[in-house]
Amino acid sequence: MTAPAKRIERDSMGEMEVPAGALWGAQTQRAVLNFPLSGERFPRRFLAALGLVKAVAAATNAELGVLEAGLARAIEAAAREVAEGLHDAHFVVDVFQTGSGTSTNMNANEVIAARAMQLLGAAAPRIHPNDHVNASQSSNDVIPTVLHVAARQALHDDLLPALRELAAVLRAKAAACDDVVKLGRTHLMDATPIRLGQELGGGARQVELADARVAAAAAGLAELALGGTAVGTGLNCPPGFAARAIARISEETGLAYREAADHFEAQAARDAAVAASAALRGVAVALFKIANDVRLLGSGPRGGIGELLLPAIQPGSSIMPGKVNPVICEAVIQVAAQVVGYDAAVALGGMTGQLELCAMLPLIARNLLASIQLLANAARLFAERCLAGLEANRARAASLVEHSLAMATALAPRIGYDRAAEIAKASVESGRSVRELCLERGVLPPDELAALLDPLAQTGR
Repeated sequence: MTAPAKRIERDSMGEMEVPAGALWGAQTQRAVLNFPLSGERFPRRFLAALGLVKAVAAATNAELGVLEAGLARAIEAAAREVAEGLHDAHFVVDVFQTGSGTSTNMNANEVIAARAMQLLGAAAPRIHPNDHVNASQSSNDVIPTVLHVAARQALHDDLLPALRELAAVLRAKAAACDDVVKLGRTHLMDATPIRLGQELGGGARQVELADARVAAAAAGLAELALGGTAVGTGLNCPPGFAARAIARISEETGLAYREAADHFEAQAARDAAVAASAALRGVAVALFKIANDVRLLGSGPRGGIGELLLPAIQPGSSIMPGKVNPVICEAVIQVAAQVVGYDAAVALGGMTGQLELCAMLPLIARNLLASIQLLANAARLFAERCLAGLEANRARAASLVEHSLAMATALAPRIGYDRAAEIAKASVESGRSVRELCLERGVLPPDELAALLDPLAQTGR
């Protein structure tokens, strides 16, 4: 029931001790010995979904007469302990392993079998990891199923709420700053005035659209491969197993799942996971753009744009007193860059599907779940520690608008493009504002000039 105490090579950093009470057997030991790559294990979200799938499989096998009821109950109880995280220390296989995830599936089978025998007591019959815990299943349908369940649950529980919080904070800040007129900028050059509320509202809409794309991608994970077993034919899986087991998954997660319409597609391709990763890349792109804009608009306070006042989170310099850097923005930007990298690996993983199996499932699962967690954390941090405390530098914004050459744009329909351009050029050379030059030259009557050069009127309000 337990592995003997001994030491086996783990990686170049040293050895790994197999404790006397380990709940895993020979196949897991071989996996640890043969593939000591990163020292990284599957995350908690994945193991929770794996435990759930094993639990519903045991209950369904009992219902269909594949497993004796008492034995199935012990397997289900042990699997639920895995789902709850009680045995995470016994999941020792590196995340970078056989491409089907068989090593981790067997790690689970062995842990659950050993723990189920403990639960049954000394007189328990032997529970076999393959014959009993893995009954009606294969790694090739279990791991894709776990991937979909884990990722979809993470999207619904973590990322989508975080994005909605971020969008709400941006919307509220946009409303509070909607009376602040500032310069627009295109090509990083001064453009015609806009309201700060319009600019922040554009960011809110970016997040809302990213949210919708993530929700659509999450729906694409609703088809589960369970029931296809080795290659999609369903060999050794009794009729009705997949539908019943998946119904249990739906009931327990609160999300509707269904059996794959085509088990060969469900096991050979990982397109739904690739699409979900692409949606996450879209979130990363949106967060990068918004965070970078906030960082640019808050630059200064003397030599930059300075239209935004960012909350001071921490001293930003080890040598320059009083310097405070946009640390939250920069953290978000780095997260976005990392997620784009993860997505590239997921795309490559999806491309390597060959014949009846995609043999990069662990990498896809690892990167997809890591991206979801990173983006959820970054969105919440950005909303709560940066955007919620953001303030407009109203005086700076008004001054930049008043002295901008872009003010001449509003004159062009009335006095012509060439004459407006000449006034703008004179403004550059003299350092005087467009308004001052127009008044001095009598370009238009003062009241008409005031109406045309009213910054608020130029924002479309």
